[in-house]
Amino acid sequence: MLNRLKTLPAAIGRGLRPFVPQSAALRRALPPLLMAGVLGLAVYGLASHPPLHTVGRGEVAVRVNQFSGAASEFRDGSLLLLPGLHQLRSFPLRDQSYRPAHLASASGAAPLQSVEGLSLGMELTLRWGLDTTRLPQLARSLPDDIEQEIVGPALQGIVYKLIARHTVREIFSSKRAEIQQTLEAELRTKLAADGLLLRSIQIGKIDLPADYRRGMDGLLAESLATERMRYTLEIKDKQVRQTELEAAADKARREIAAEAAAREQLIAAKAQEEAMKHVLPFKQRQIEQRQLEAEANSVTRLKLAQSNAQARRIEAEGEAQARQQLADAEAYRLAQLGKVNAQQMATEGELISRHPLLVQKAMADKLSDKIQVIIAPPPAAGGFIGNALLGGRSQASVVDNSSDEE
Repeated sequence: MLNRLKTLPAAIGRGLRPFVPQSAALRRALPPLLMAGVLGLAVYGLASHPPLHTVGRGEVAVRVNQFSGAASEFRDGSLLLLPGLHQLRSFPLRDQSYRPAHLASASGAAPLQSVEGLSLGMELTLRWGLDTTRLPQLARSLPDDIEQEIVGPALQGIVYKLIARHTVREIFSSKRAEIQQTLEAELRTKLAADGLLLRSIQIGKIDLPADYRRGMDGLLAESLATERMRYTLEIKDKQVRQTELEAAADKARREIAAEAAAREQLIAAKAQEEAMKHVLPFKQRQIEQRQLEAEANSVTRLKLAQSNAQARRIEAEGEAQARQQLADAEAYRLAQLGKVNAQQMATEGELISRHPLLVQKAMADKLSDKIQVIIAPPPAAGGFIGNALLGGRSQASVVDNSSDEE
């Protein structure tokens, strides 16, 4: 390419030689002028068409050399693109969605036809992507508008034939999933031949003719009423069966309960009978034990009474003996006291006979504890005993003194 650009001024000069004056100065100035013009054109071309191209995120660019036919892939980043030498095609890496609007309405320009000949519409959503392993080959064969030139015609060619084999009822309800699976399988195979990958296909709303929809709605209402009645009858039948089963179960429970109660009573009677076999001898032994205990109690009380009587007798005898001893002791005491008193009286008699004044002293002691008694021998003349003490006073004075002292 550079060699061609270098020879371009010489070729232009040879082409313009018949029109240029044959002066030596002009001929010398023409090649530089032509070179400057060519360079100006090149700069303008680079400025208006820059050789660098940026590949966006989620895209892949395939650069094809127009001379050699070689293809190269480029992902995110920049690449060199020379005008006239390279051809560039960009493809999306993300999955694409295709929704054919002309197939969605029953009153559209090209509606689908069922086996009855009724027109209907169907909302379809396709998710497709490119086979990235075949991008260099696809860059040469794929058209610019892939959806309108490949995906759309492939879908129409399959969906028209497929829908024409089914009735409206099958398309609307019973075989909808089967139709979707068949359409997806056939369309995936057909798109794979062109280097496209079908991710999924979804069938949305089914648009039916208005008259058919009204009739279908009525039929559906009748069908729903029939189904409701059938379900009601089934529920009633199940309720009757449930009542019968509950009655049978209740009867069985009562019978089992009665049998269990009878068995319990029988077991209780047998247990009571078995217990009585052990209880009666035990009761007999209890009665005998109580009789023996009563006899033992009687004997014990008799022995106790005898012991109490004997103890009382012994106590009475002991008390009598004690009283006798006390009486003997009192008699002996009194006898001894008598003897002592007799001896004392004899002694006192002898003493009084010897000392007669003791009687007066004793009487004076008994009269008052303030009287002081002096015992003196009687006078020889038989006078007052105190004349000797008073120093010869008269008897009247002695008597007055005695009164004062009293």
